[in-house]
Order: sequence, then C-alpha cells, then structure tokens
Amino acid sequence: MVREYSKALEFEIGAHSLRATAGTHALDPQADIAKVQKWLGHANIATARPYDRRKTRPEDSPTFKVSY
Repeated sequence: MVREYSKALEFEIGAHSLRATAGTHALDPQADIAKVQKWLGHANIATARPYDRRKTRPEDSPTFKVSY
C-alpha cells in the first residue's frame, strides 16, 4: 500500500523505510533506546541500535568543538 501511494506521488518508498525513519526520529534527542526498541517491536536492543544516529551528529563530534 505504501509503495502504491508513493508511486502515485512519483517517488518510491517502502514501509520499512518509513519505519526506519520513525525509529531514527524517535531517538532524537533524548529518547530512551529501550522504549524505542519496544515501540518498534524488536526483541533485542541491538536491532534498534542502527537507528540511533545521535552519536553521528556533527555537533556531537569532538572536531565540531575545536576552535580554529
């Protein structure tokens, strides 16, 4: 159903991509990963970790804090 609607709008996206996006956004900025894991229905927290991109944000990087 998701693919049909997205195709009608002239782009393609699947249900899993929407779910992954929801999981990633749910972890911004201070969400508990264990709660997001349960919300996504993952049995193991390691399955939810790829959605946690908080450590890859530029403002969290040590190099972002260096004064030049």
